[in-house]
Amino acid sequence: MSLPGFFIICMFHSIVAITSGALMMFYTKEISVFGLGHEIASKLQGSTPHDQLLIQTSVSFSGLLLFTIGFVLFMVTFVKDREFQSLFAKGCVILHVSMAIWRVSFEGKLEDLAHEWPRQALGDIALALSWVFLLVYSWKEMYD
Repeated sequence: MSLPGFFIICMFHSIVAITSGALMMFYTKEISVFGLGHEIASKLQGSTPHDQLLIQTSVSFSGLLLFTIGFVLFMVTFVKDREFQSLFAKGCVILHVSMAIWRVSFEGKLEDLAHEWPRQALGDIALALSWVFLLVYSWKEMYD
């Protein structure tokens, strides 16, 4: 027996991760302009050709990692063990909260990204809350 809603939440997170990762790998400049604006995106692309290549390679590998995480999430979607799903959801909550803390502590100090971190940290918290609601609903169902 599985947790109610696990399939939907896991599939949603998987689609978001796969799409974001693919866009980061193949449309790096366009995604940074869309997400940060033209002025900030041009500042973050580096000043020399070597810096630009290094940054583009780094972003592409980050996109590949995100794509792989999305694929793993897709595979986890079909696991039917309730205890594993509960443990996985708790791990996802910890991961998203840790990411939000990292954004506050690191990205808040960068002047070019200083106005972007609140929106991204709220997104991380919202993703964590989706897993928290799943856990709360499963506890409610288990103890009623």
